[in-house]
Amino acid sequence: MLITILAVGIKMPNWVDEAFKDYSKRFGKEAKIALKEIKPEKRGAGVSAEQGIALEEARLRAAIPPNNLMVVLDERGQSLRSTQLAKLIEKWQFEGHNICFIIGGADGLSQEFKSKADLLIKLSDLTLPHGMVRVLLIEQLYRALSILQNHPYHRE
Repeated sequence: MLITILAVGIKMPNWVDEAFKDYSKRFGKEAKIALKEIKPEKRGAGVSAEQGIALEEARLRAAIPPNNLMVVLDERGQSLRSTQLAKLIEKWQFEGHNICFIIGGADGLSQEFKSKADLLIKLSDLTLPHGMVRVLLIEQLYRALSILQNHPYHRE
């Protein structure tokens, strides 16, 4: 299984890159992780939030690997426990799917874009900075896979 993370934003702080790399190394043969950073659109100088979102979404659409399930992170998405995420990943693995997780830009994503997702999930009820979202997402993906492998990383 290939898990792609598309994230609007480039040049993250070192701690984000280091944490992401650390968790990426932990994935075994069952899943490979790919991070694709999407250039954010600059706001101002006549570019509205809506125009910026549209331009970022065009870049996201172009970067989504073909035939992937699309999971969008959204503050109004479904809240999942780690064990529920593990069960979803297990189901998708069994069905032979690759998955693309999408983290939008500072102004989010349009309702039209989100409506095309196979699933909308949220990581927290709190508003989180984008770098933190990357780290939390990859940690939860690693946790989900460790649950499926009965690895002692996850404790209930």
